[in-house]
Amino acid sequence: MIPVQYFLVLSALLFFIGVYGFISRRNLIAMLISIELVLNAVDINFAAINRLLFPGLNEGFFMTLFSIGVSAAESAVAIAIILNVYRNFKSDTVDSITNLKR
Repeated sequence: MIPVQYFLVLSALLFFIGVYGFISRRNLIAMLISIELVLNAVDINFAAINRLLFPGLNEGFFMTLFSIGVSAAESAVAIAIILNVYRNFKSDTVDSITNLKR
């Protein structure tokens, strides 16, 4: 059996990679992927902490499944918004959204 600490380290790495990617990128799709990395880190934490604190119960796993569903809906809405921005401004960078402030 894999120790829980390995999952927590993996989750921390995913979280910091996601935050770095969100801060350093200007492309909207790359920023969305970075947000998904952060949400995946949260999902791993739900499952790992559930296994650590309540090994016989499944609340953390159900919360993980709920979070994955919300993440999928959030991604669909974000991709629709990104496509609309690309159609209007012919660019998928964050700088093109500043034109919406007219």
